[in-house]
Amino acid sequence: MNAPAKFFDATTPVAFAGKDAANTHAFRWYDKDRMVHGRRLEDHLRFAVCYWHSLCWPGGDPFGGETFLRPWHHGTDAMAMARAKADVAFELFRLLDVPFFTFHDVDAAPEGDSLRESVANLNAIADLFERKMASSKVRLLWGTANLFTHRRYMAGAATNPDPDIFTYAAGQVRAALEVTHRLGGQNYVLWGGREGYETLLNTDLKRELDQLGRFVSLVVEHKHRIGFKGPILIEPKPKEPTKHQYDFDVATCYGFLERYDLLKDVKLNIEQNHAILAGHSFHHEVALAEALGVFGSLDINRGDDLLGWDTDQFAMNVGELALVFHEILNRGGFTSGGLNFDAKIRRQSIDPDDLIHAHVGSMDACARAFLAAADMLDAGALTTPIAARYEGWAGPEGRAILGGQRSLADLADRAMSPGFDPQPRSGRQEYLESLVNRYV
Repeated sequence: MNAPAKFFDATTPVAFAGKDAANTHAFRWYDKDRMVHGRRLEDHLRFAVCYWHSLCWPGGDPFGGETFLRPWHHGTDAMAMARAKADVAFELFRLLDVPFFTFHDVDAAPEGDSLRESVANLNAIADLFERKMASSKVRLLWGTANLFTHRRYMAGAATNPDPDIFTYAAGQVRAALEVTHRLGGQNYVLWGGREGYETLLNTDLKRELDQLGRFVSLVVEHKHRIGFKGPILIEPKPKEPTKHQYDFDVATCYGFLERYDLLKDVKLNIEQNHAILAGHSFHHEVALAEALGVFGSLDINRGDDLLGWDTDQFAMNVGELALVFHEILNRGGFTSGGLNFDAKIRRQSIDPDDLIHAHVGSMDACARAFLAAADMLDAGALTTPIAARYEGWAGPEGRAILGGQRSLADLADRAMSPGFDPQPRSGRQEYLESLVNRYV
């Protein structure tokens, strides 16, 4: 099949028009060439459109079937449908003027009757991607392999009780990693959607964690073997589709990476919706990843606070985003990572241009939040009060304690000395909350 001659009503790329623009096909805050802290806004935010939600999701839910009726979802020639999907994908990338995209292997190319056939399909579509990228600005932020949809992975991939399925998954990841490398991808992602358990009655936790550690180590080894320079990224998520996932949250992933000696090569890809499912704020997960030195990239979306599942809505909360970007910008910004729109339009948003409006709205929200974060950082709105709160640790006694120059007995003796009576100081939470509101 061929791609529709004109899938989107829009024909010209979205451009910056200013915050008072009446045109709905325009950015109001995202001025890609605006210089902020020595870099263009486009180079700070590094937006990426994801293949799976934008091009592959049919608009279904557990109670009803597809609503979008995408033409490339219907036909008898799977490779022809994949090529048609690629045509629309690259038109979407052009209209949004984004610098990056992301994909799973099976998003881009259909699975075959064997792994050999699946890999051949993937490489054929990668050839098509290469040709399209040669005449486009868009580049690959990251690739990944889908190790959770096919029934063979119902008990996991790396953590599967059957070593043959572990082996099949390894073959699938090798192909996806090599295609990512060929296309100039800047990262490679591992998301363990089925790496967890439904019940402990049939689960050997230690064995499965050891299997997962070995699998990630194999991926790292192959990355070095083929000369792939980008980091491997693990994406934390506490549950869904499994009851409990081994990459539960940032802290859990850090412990896993430390245990299996993977901290040098593996970072984290953090998602807002996954953070709230784990009982954390998005800000918390990003701040902790930065503090532990494992921050890599973001899947930028939002969940519904009233629902207990992954709704993957487009990020629109400027206040929430501003605090996250303040954390990132304060530590130097992205290196190889970026903002990947792991987000899907709602089931009732059936017009093709709804895809454009959703991305434009979220890109503007991110840009507005980033500019607010930069203003807060320039003014020292949060960094100055935080430094003042911990100033005692920067003094001689604080440095001596942390530097190993004081024993427990030394500290106890000082605490019992005459006149030693330290007093608490206000945390000033409400003042800081109101201060943030001045910027957002």
